[in-house]
Amino acid sequence: MKIAIFGGAFNPVHREHVHLARTAVDELGLDKLIIMPTAISPHKSGKSMADFFQRFEMCRLAFKGIKQAEVSNYELVRGGVSYTYLTCDHFASLYPDAERYLLIGADMLENFPSWKNPERILKNFTLAACAREYSAPFQGYKQAVEQRFASRVVTLSYVGEKVSSTNIRTLAALGEDFSRFVDDRVYKYIRTKGLYALHGLWGVKKFLTPARWEHSLRVAYICSKNSSRAGISEEQAITMAALHDSAKYLPADSPYLKGFVCPEGVPEPVIHQYSSAYVAEKVFGITDKVVLDAIACHTSGKENMTTADALLFLADMIEEGRTFEGVDELRAIFREDIMRCLYVALEHQVKYLNSAGKPVYDLTRRAYEYIKEKYNDK
Repeated sequence: MKIAIFGGAFNPVHREHVHLARTAVDELGLDKLIIMPTAISPHKSGKSMADFFQRFEMCRLAFKGIKQAEVSNYELVRGGVSYTYLTCDHFASLYPDAERYLLIGADMLENFPSWKNPERILKNFTLAACAREYSAPFQGYKQAVEQRFASRVVTLSYVGEKVSSTNIRTLAALGEDFSRFVDDRVYKYIRTKGLYALHGLWGVKKFLTPARWEHSLRVAYICSKNSSRAGISEEQAITMAALHDSAKYLPADSPYLKGFVCPEGVPEPVIHQYSSAYVAEKVFGITDKVVLDAIACHTSGKENMTTADALLFLADMIEEGRTFEGVDELRAIFREDIMRCLYVALEHQVKYLNSAGKPVYDLTRRAYEYIKEKYNDK
């Protein structure tokens, strides 16, 4: 008998999960594929997580067409944090004579050495992995695991496309279509239940041009993906990104800006950070100071920025639609260290303005001097 476990948050389950499962069943000759939604993930938390029962039902709908697949509630019943090694121990005892596989994607394979008790997992299960988009790093991850643990990693032929549950949640939060990423039944379930939706933000789109809205969606994805690094919730991240340019195209006499007073001496390109924070508060009812403060400095920066401030500032600058010279370097630094990236980005901004003969806004200058001194101290 051949069995495999396919675990994950499945928040939500998407088409790539299903494609990987089908490939595993066919290429490994599986008699049983156990789909295992995590109950309490050791790495993910917050309101952005659909509850276990919702994720269980989405998995049941998504994998319905694979007869070997069954969705398990074992990790919920067991209780506590959902550590894979404990799940593997349990199913190894249930199927002692079976050929057992643990099905993972490239991102999981990369991080596998940092999992809790990886040796214990490999004692009972063989890893079966597929790449997410064909790339050289996948082979590197595979070789690293095989060499470190002296254990074989089975490579599945399917190469996944770039689909992210985080991006799906971001699109769902802002009322955008994400049907191309999920099974039709899962799409209907999410829409019917209102999962992930932040309905209060669905009106932002009408304030922006189509191109600017697409920009805001890309910023929202970066902020959402990196929210835990900034110590904020996914909802805060999406909210500040969705609203960061909300007043960019409003005329000064717009009724939405009634009562707005801009600080003195603000350059024209910077004004919208203040007016957008005003619109976020007065029109969209945002009271979260973390969100409002980040919006109010997302163009200029300021002294002693929080990581949340830096996240929005940088996401606005490095989202994939940006093509200026040096943006790839900033993206690489951002992946490693948000605050160091802020330092490099502010330095880039100040040098660019100086070389172009343009004045440097006082808030930007002070932001750069502050973080430069901080890093020089280190």
